Amino acid sequence: HDYDEALKWFLKAADDGHIEAQYSLGVMYDKDDEVTQGYGEAFTWHRKKAVQWHTGSQYKLRWMYQNGDEVTQDYYEALKWYRKAAEQGHVEAQNYLAKMYDKGQGVEKDNAKALEGIDETSM
Repeated sequence: HDYDEALKWFLKAADDGHIEAQYSLGVMYDKDDEVTQGYGEAFTWHRKKAVQWHTGSQYKLRWMYQNGDEVTQDYYEALKWYRKAAEQGHVEAQNYLAKMYDKGQGVEKDNAKALEGIDETSM
């Protein structure tokens, strides 16, 4: 496993617009022990991918905004990315969106909307 070599090729492919390479870079910078963690780099690559409707990156961005990882904590931005992923069927995003409405976190508390967002298959 030559992570430096893999990183080099992922960067080249991502710069050429390869969508999955962009996502992979976000993941590598976010959590890979073999690559120096760079949450700023993770954010950059997840953002590029999220605007291309990649639900995994949208879901990751909401985490970064909700928890203030490398960005200013912003529940409104977290909610925006939750919604985008949830509207595309991302089950975890649907469940967390429901929790935000249930707790009134970044939105006005709304039990009806909270119930709409819960995927009953995950309960």
